[in-house]
Amino acid sequence: MKDSNTYLIVNAQIVNEGEIFKGSVYIKKGIIEDIIKSDDIETALIPDDTEVIDLEGRYLMPGVIDDQVHFREPGLTLKADIYTESKAAVAGGITSFMEMPNTIPNTLTQELLEEKYQLAAEKSLANYSFYMGVSNDNIDEVLKTDPKNVCGIKVFMGASTGNMLVDNIDTLNQLFSKAKLLVAVHCEDEPTIQHNLEVFKEKYGDNIPIDAHPLIRNDNACFKSSKLAVGLARLYNTRLHVLHLSTAKEMELFDNTIPLEKKRITAEVCIHHLWFNNSHYAQHGARIKWNPAIKSKSDQQKLFESLLDNKIDVIATDHAPHTLEEKNNLYLKAPSGGPLVQHSLLAMMDFYHNKKISLENIVEKMCHAPAVCFQVKNRGFIRKGYFADLVVVDLNKQTMVEKSNILYKCGWSPFEGHTFKSKITHTFVNGRLVYQNGLFNEEHNGRRLQFQR
Repeated sequence: MKDSNTYLIVNAQIVNEGEIFKGSVYIKKGIIEDIIKSDDIETALIPDDTEVIDLEGRYLMPGVIDDQVHFREPGLTLKADIYTESKAAVAGGITSFMEMPNTIPNTLTQELLEEKYQLAAEKSLANYSFYMGVSNDNIDEVLKTDPKNVCGIKVFMGASTGNMLVDNIDTLNQLFSKAKLLVAVHCEDEPTIQHNLEVFKEKYGDNIPIDAHPLIRNDNACFKSSKLAVGLARLYNTRLHVLHLSTAKEMELFDNTIPLEKKRITAEVCIHHLWFNNSHYAQHGARIKWNPAIKSKSDQQKLFESLLDNKIDVIATDHAPHTLEEKNNLYLKAPSGGPLVQHSLLAMMDFYHNKKISLENIVEKMCHAPAVCFQVKNRGFIRKGYFADLVVVDLNKQTMVEKSNILYKCGWSPFEGHTFKSKITHTFVNGRLVYQNGLFNEEHNGRRLQFQR
């Protein structure tokens, strides 16, 4: 791949800020220098060192911002690491990611948080940010987090790796009342889950069927925890972001009458909760075991409806790889989570082909809304002066998911065998062409995200 500091992207169908128009984008030194809404380009004025890329009518979009991933580094690098997963993300059109604190050690101090940023500076092909983690006893450390260069604070109101279940109401009150930046929450009520688990253990022993997962981690567990989080946020006017919603019942907690930029409480849905329902456990087994669980078809349908009517603001992945050896276990031993970043945009494009969502709305939910929700500086839109984080999609070429083209370190995908109806052909990160038709420019590293707070 040729590497250039200056690009002119021509003959593009540009999808941005609620419209699609034919035009060109001029990139110089990593920044969008100009957007031309016509075919009239004075080629004589183009500098000699400019690389011209003719998209021939393919679609140009802002790069996807994924606000929830688990890249497993440090401590769990048998499953994944920042380099491998950021590479898969870039191939999937994701140009920026926000990574979770349940690595080993858990990211519970400012020093450990900065160590992750140092790793990403050396390894990541995409732009990055990392959440500060919360435990029941590190609130003073959490409150030191700088709002301008950290995406948010992550609270597990459901059990996770290590010392990260926050179930002390005094800790939650302190956090929600004092937090200076966005608080992102995983909402599942642990006592409800443990009660349900004991019921199924009594019935099945160690051989609990996989389709019991959404009955153990049921809608009541999700609703009870989400209601608590939303109630605390309303009490203290906390900037709350509720992650990976999975139930119809929870939708009553969210408002679609407030413009996104004015919302204090926002909501996210993940690709797997839109794509799968509990009828798919028979085919996929523990490969689609996530927390929160994939639930019923009616839940799946309500989530999609709520996405379209703006009760849900953001689409993310909760990319969380495990090895197949770990996944190929009985229910109680198989871990929850799966890899998604390489295929999330393609999955949404299939929904577009099936007339379930518009291209403009996909860009809104995957690019614009994460930038607005997290107040990301100069990213998430195709605008003059913004970083040139861009992705090109060919709606007329297919992508078959097979072992040979999976980039995840874990080597598998819940979409294996599926043929997506679109293809990602180019990804630009900070104005550099990092991915093109299966080839990578790996000399370019992503940058730390900054926030306008």
